[in-house]
Amino acid sequence: MGMIVQVGFLGCGNVGSGVWRLLTSFSGEIAHRADLRFRVKKVLVQDLAKRRDIAFPDGVLTKAAEDVLDDPEISVVLEFLGGEEPAYGWMLRALRNGKTVVTANKVAFALHWHSLHKAAKENKAGLYYEAAVCGAIPIIHALQESLQANRIHRLYGIVNGTTNYILTRMGRDCEPYEAALREAQRLGLAEPDPSADVEGMDAAYKLSILASLAFHGRVPVENVYTEGITRLNAEDVRFGQELGYTLKLLAIAKREGLSVETRVHPTFIRSDHPLANVSGSFNAVFLEGHACQAMMFMGRGAGDMPTASAIVSDLVRAASVKKHPHPTFENDLNPSVAFAKSEDWSCPFYIRLMARDEPGVLSRVAGALAGRGVSVAEMRQTGENAGGLAAMVIITHRAGEQAVQNALRDIPESIASLESLIRVEE
Repeated sequence: MGMIVQVGFLGCGNVGSGVWRLLTSFSGEIAHRADLRFRVKKVLVQDLAKRRDIAFPDGVLTKAAEDVLDDPEISVVLEFLGGEEPAYGWMLRALRNGKTVVTANKVAFALHWHSLHKAAKENKAGLYYEAAVCGAIPIIHALQESLQANRIHRLYGIVNGTTNYILTRMGRDCEPYEAALREAQRLGLAEPDPSADVEGMDAAYKLSILASLAFHGRVPVENVYTEGITRLNAEDVRFGQELGYTLKLLAIAKREGLSVETRVHPTFIRSDHPLANVSGSFNAVFLEGHACQAMMFMGRGAGDMPTASAIVSDLVRAASVKKHPHPTFENDLNPSVAFAKSEDWSCPFYIRLMARDEPGVLSRVAGALAGRGVSVAEMRQTGENAGGLAAMVIITHRAGEQAVQNALRDIPESIASLESLIRVEE
């Protein structure tokens, strides 16, 4: 028969429904592989009368959170609510009651990881969150366990499928941002209010979690520089392609000693880089460790069943272990040894200016950059418009963020205006 584990659901939307289907349709394989059987005792919902695709047994649905959180027979709580509250408060209550929690909620988790972690350890409960980052891709498990013999010093991630789909269409089909977004919304890849995705916050929450695990120290989400894709121009995507680059919204984490830089922003990468070929709504994480060297994980980063796959895997792991794993770093709001936030990172830059098409302008622009120690690797002028202006595209050598920003402020608006600034990773 195998051990029977009683489970409670907090919410049952698309992902929760996917977990229910996996637990019912795949129960035989789970029992064979792990000698476990799961019984979903209670499912918290807002409306008991709502029509659903799943025929839940009588008595399973409830509107009372305490039926899940305070039932002594329920040992594992699966959280599907999303957002910060009430998800955080209810997960904390479950942990304090000694129940293991499995979640896909990157917002509540990234913001309150320290409190949830403390409650889990104090009450000998498990806290599992594979599905919070990159859906079905087992990157959390890899960082926590498989890569323990490594010092990871660099991590790049395409961790938001919505923006990757939009940028893929902008690059492949030369679509403007607004048209690509509308298509993503039509396909259900983007929410009616897509701001969390397109402004980069979804990726920032995920990078906070990934960087903390990769570098074995707390990296709060407020330390992640965040810039979205809403101001991107299809013209820049095309210019980048001509120069051998592909545009992605990258989550970037780098560590040198106790100095850590974490940033989410549109980034040009070489078109022969493995991440350049991660298209559509796929996610991928590329990392470098001192022993494993370069590795890439790729797969479906969102969707009902890929996310459900990660949750059920966590559920099986949680019910199988004798001792729940926890991060070994000091997971506190104010750790005794804290990473220093690096804001003056160094990389090449793509700069597009609208410049006056007249003698001496190129040299004045180059002079402003050189005056701040920024070296030009490539510069080209592309056509002229009716107002006597031409697009000037510049790729710099590696330079500091502050130096580039200062150099651009040194260029008089009377000769050139900044249209785009995109960072480059090699």
